[in-house]
Amino acid sequence: MKLYTYFRSSAAYRVRIALNLKGLNYEAVPVHLLKGGGEQRQEEYRKINPSGLVPAFQDERITLTQSMAIIEYLDERFPAVPLMPHDAPGRARVRELAQIIACDIHPLNNLRVLRHLVQELKLSEEAKTEWIQHWIREGLSGLEAHLARDPAAGPFCHGGSPTMADCFLVPQVFNAQRFGIDIKAYPNIARIDAHCAEVPAFAAAHPSKQPDAE
Repeated sequence: MKLYTYFRSSAAYRVRIALNLKGLNYEAVPVHLLKGGGEQRQEEYRKINPSGLVPAFQDERITLTQSMAIIEYLDERFPAVPLMPHDAPGRARVRELAQIIACDIHPLNNLRVLRHLVQELKLSEEAKTEWIQHWIREGLSGLEAHLARDPAAGPFCHGGSPTMADCFLVPQVFNAQRFGIDIKAYPNIARIDAHCAEVPAFAAAHPSKQPDAE
């Protein structure tokens, strides 16, 4: 079982959390997104992931390159520690929360978008940071409102045990804090993130704990 990863990649971080929660051993294969123009763009890696992004996951059965697909695959293949609720409404809610992050927040502060803003549209570093902060705040405000109104939110995003939604939330909080956003403005997000930080599987997946951390 291999995970092609980059220590600061939010999407790879999600999968590391899921693997850890399930207690699965895997080989971490670092793919540096900046060195040499980005190792993810090299032909050898594009044979694994034609999109030229991380993560990519491989086992003896399949190669997958989207974090949500990887996590749901792991959940179906290794069901002993479930990351999705057993009921259909619960599964739909967890997917909804994960997709708010994966579809509404993360793409607008993804590395390739930020590189385009600077290299092609000639935004200053200050303007780029304003862009990042605006869209992260916009997205976190929506996510906070979802969590605040739903009685299913417990210590974690959904109930009393970690789900795929938490695998998505924690890396997005890390990313937001990297860009100077105060998470205290989002009390439910801050509460869940703090609770997750006490779980060893989340702590071990943190970017600072990765072999390619800088």
